[in-house]
Amino acid sequence: MSSYILNIETSTKACSVALFNGDKLLSFREQVTDKFSHSEKLSLYISEVVKEADISFSQLKAVAVSMGPGSYTGLRIGVSSAKGLCYALDIPLIAISTLKSMAYEMSRIEKADLYCPMIDARRMEVYSAFYDAENNMIRKICADIIDKDSYKKELSNKVIFFGDGAEKIHSTINNKNAFFISNFHPSARFLGALAYNKFLASDFEDTAYFEPYYLKDFVLGKKN
Repeated sequence: MSSYILNIETSTKACSVALFNGDKLLSFREQVTDKFSHSEKLSLYISEVVKEADISFSQLKAVAVSMGPGSYTGLRIGVSSAKGLCYALDIPLIAISTLKSMAYEMSRIEKADLYCPMIDARRMEVYSAFYDAENNMIRKICADIIDKDSYKKELSNKVIFFGDGAEKIHSTINNKNAFFISNFHPSARFLGALAYNKFLASDFEDTAYFEPYYLKDFVLGKKN
């Protein structure tokens, strides 16, 4: 029996859509750009992955969306699109932590005691959390201001820091147990297995009331 799940990731500068049957990737589209063209690309990518997999929208069993933390605007676009599809198709909504999905993928690539996905939150602040090799959360998601003394407790173990937040703190943390991987961003591909597990467990969101996990309140900045 097929379990087609559409996965959407728009929490950062990556606009990404992946279609899975169970935990098997069928089709995928992604663009990573500082221009944040999510509103232009997302609907197109959704149509393309469904067409490429040679299925109809009516065959989808659920929609999974990356819930944040991340860009306020990006999250709003992704969640709004996911909700619209769920309402239109009368299928459930699945939410996956952006940082958890990043840690899940990294644990499949590199060996470490702890994994710390990081999303740039401007200046020297990052959204981060710590996960073990089994993708269990060891330290909750926080907005951290980084200095040379950050994460001393966690760095008694081998820790891999990754994501665009990790790129900017590389020169700040100097510890033999700290390892940094650059050019790693959230992706809809990372949601597939986690979303399928939630689907099997019927772990769904209330579509009407679900909101992204912003972590911090949105603040409108002035244009220079």
